[in-house]
Amino acid sequence: MLRNYFKIAVRNLARNKVFSFINIAGLSLGLTCCMLIVLYTKDEVSFDRFHRNKDQLYRVMVTSLDGDDTRTFGSTNAIHGPTFKQDIPEIREVIRAQSNSFVVKKGNEILKEDMLFADAPFFSVFSMPLLSGDPATVLSDIHSIVLSEDLAEKYFGTKNAVGKTMMLKTGDDFEPFIVSGVAKRCPQNSSIQFNAVLPFAYQEAKGWTDSEWMGFYMNTFLLLNEKADFNAVIAKMNQVSKSKVIAEPGKEKDFKNQVVFGLMPFLDVHLQSAGDLRNGLDHGSSPIYSYILSGIAIFILLIACINFVNLTVARSLNRSKEIGVRKVVGSLRKQLIYQFLGESFLLSFLAFTLAIVFTQIALPVFNELANKQLALSYLLDTGLVSGYVALFVSTALVAGMYPALVLSGFSPVQTLYNRTKLSRKNYLTKGLVIFQFALSVCLVIGTIVIYSQFQYLTSKDLGYNDENVLIFSVGRGAPGANLTEVIQSELKNTAGIASVAAFNGNYNGTRAKVGEQEMDFGYIGVSDDFLKILQIPVLKGRNFSKSFSTDPEDAIVVNEAFVKRAGLQNPIGQEVNFEWKNKKMKIIGVIRDYHYASLKDTINPLVLTQDPKYGINTIIAKLDSKDIPATIRAIEKIFRSHVKNQPFEYRFEDEANLKRYESESKWKQMITLAAVLSIFVSCIGLFGLATFNAEMRVKEIGIRKVLGASVASITTLLSMDFVKLVLISILIALPISYYGANFWLQDFPYRIAMSWSYFAIAAILAIAIAVFTVSFQSIRAAMLDPVRSLRSE
Repeated sequence: MLRNYFKIAVRNLARNKVFSFINIAGLSLGLTCCMLIVLYTKDEVSFDRFHRNKDQLYRVMVTSLDGDDTRTFGSTNAIHGPTFKQDIPEIREVIRAQSNSFVVKKGNEILKEDMLFADAPFFSVFSMPLLSGDPATVLSDIHSIVLSEDLAEKYFGTKNAVGKTMMLKTGDDFEPFIVSGVAKRCPQNSSIQFNAVLPFAYQEAKGWTDSEWMGFYMNTFLLLNEKADFNAVIAKMNQVSKSKVIAEPGKEKDFKNQVVFGLMPFLDVHLQSAGDLRNGLDHGSSPIYSYILSGIAIFILLIACINFVNLTVARSLNRSKEIGVRKVVGSLRKQLIYQFLGESFLLSFLAFTLAIVFTQIALPVFNELANKQLALSYLLDTGLVSGYVALFVSTALVAGMYPALVLSGFSPVQTLYNRTKLSRKNYLTKGLVIFQFALSVCLVIGTIVIYSQFQYLTSKDLGYNDENVLIFSVGRGAPGANLTEVIQSELKNTAGIASVAAFNGNYNGTRAKVGEQEMDFGYIGVSDDFLKILQIPVLKGRNFSKSFSTDPEDAIVVNEAFVKRAGLQNPIGQEVNFEWKNKKMKIIGVIRDYHYASLKDTINPLVLTQDPKYGINTIIAKLDSKDIPATIRAIEKIFRSHVKNQPFEYRFEDEANLKRYESESKWKQMITLAAVLSIFVSCIGLFGLATFNAEMRVKEIGIRKVLGASVASITTLLSMDFVKLVLISILIALPISYYGANFWLQDFPYRIAMSWSYFAIAAILAIAIAVFTVSFQSIRAAMLDPVRSLRSE
């Protein structure tokens, strides 16, 4: 019996090649999308689950309360973790972790490597396997270093590097560190990534750590006892913090009112993508993108299943006599259901097999877009295989169950007398066509909105000119502003350089008092020409000038956001009290707001200073566009003549700004690809229905042509039924798309305004594609010789 079912299924698929191809192609594309998203989602949720202590690991979080402004971030200070461990018995271990970069000497070659400072129990708390070395002791000596297997190969040509010496620059000189262990390459699904690990105790021995309770700049992880009460530990942390902060005069009131400590389960870290929470950890994209991807995959698979149902039901008339004969000779309805479900499973199996091939082919492109390193073998485990089997079975059932029930229910008398007809009011088929095109239109509108927002982010006026602006640092070991000024002086006389300025390299945050109001703001040190080179206008007052000898000690320049936040009517001459350095400084100028951070963040208050204690070691050079490579070589020559034992690294500001939106760029490509796929799968289904519709109306078309109907009128007649359905789907999709697009745009403080043109373009595109798809088959049918079509009937 099963063999007979199989033979009939194969013959039926072979007899209807076009419809079989449409079904298999549509299902395989839908399944490919689902497989890719299953891989992506599996990787996202698997992050950090390989750690032995994963359920007891937490990250210390801090929430800052400033009136109505609440901000949570993942930064702490060196003193927090050890103090909590000392006073809270539920804490078994504390790991402080801070990323840093070091200049490394390899023979005569000078290189730069990112490294991680971590407390001694790091390898005992986190399950980062060592190829060599004892996890309990590898970081016990402050001059020890643990290398990844890749870095060991790079510097020593072997993974057996224990006992070898690395020379790291720790000031003006190089210092030897002994390799005490070699770690396996960090798993790609680990939030903590490193090339090398140094003992945190080295920082403490060098006096590099900040012991103020109100400082926040590194990660702190806690390993709690298995029976520890999560909420009780948080309460004790805040009790401890309030008792310890008394040692910092003048900060007790602010601390109690404005800072609260908390804990985040380590397994939740990866999907916390907000900038304040990253702090050097490898975070994923926003969880909303995982939902979007999953939704798209389900949409495309649904569209493919809808095609299957529509085409199978539509083709049922060609099999009505077969069903009638089977019933007359004694076939039971359940046997017919098995037959049609068997055909569905066979077709799904072929589509599934093809989907695996497509997935393997598409993985390199998908990995590039999703910034992953996925492979079928990498995630091939029992759970994943079970998921694929469930996907296969559910797809076959969803696609085949309804047709099986409908076809098996035909009356044998009606079918043998050729009286079985599908009603022209086939609401299910029409409803499914409307549904699938509504999904496609939603994706098209989503693509247009994402593309427009990306164009907006990358073309909006930033408030300064970032074109041909090259930035490089003279290094941490440089003797301050003197060397910076010497290099600037030489660069000013170099061909290809229009102007030169300098700043401290980072937009650091600090706090001060304006009148009676405490304010947080960005804080940078700049040279006189900083505003000029970036073409940032001074709206009120003046810029820094060497004509005013008191500027470095007493003057600051602020942006418009600072003036607004402070509520200053006449800002020039107003004093800002920097209590942390016991100094009051006067505002001498107000500059236009400019986007010194990403457009995904609002412009915050900013203060510019020339405080001589604030190191200025980053140079900005404005290049002309004549021969940029030659100019860069000239800059490097000057750099190397003054800065020893440090690689020359530079960036162009406009490229750095574009890099901030890499995520949006990749998602734009992914959503566009998804929209194209959904439209394609919808159209091949529509093409199949149009083909079948034309076949069923051959006699009608022949009669109309005999009576004088033109090809155009027949084409219009055959196409309008489907165009009406597409129009209805557009009406349904528009409000859904509007809501979804607005929801996504809410994450951007600077965003496009929703325009009716986005919806008009999507609607016209959907109608045009549908008309083209249907008209192709309609014209072909309309041009048939009416004599042949009537004779065949």
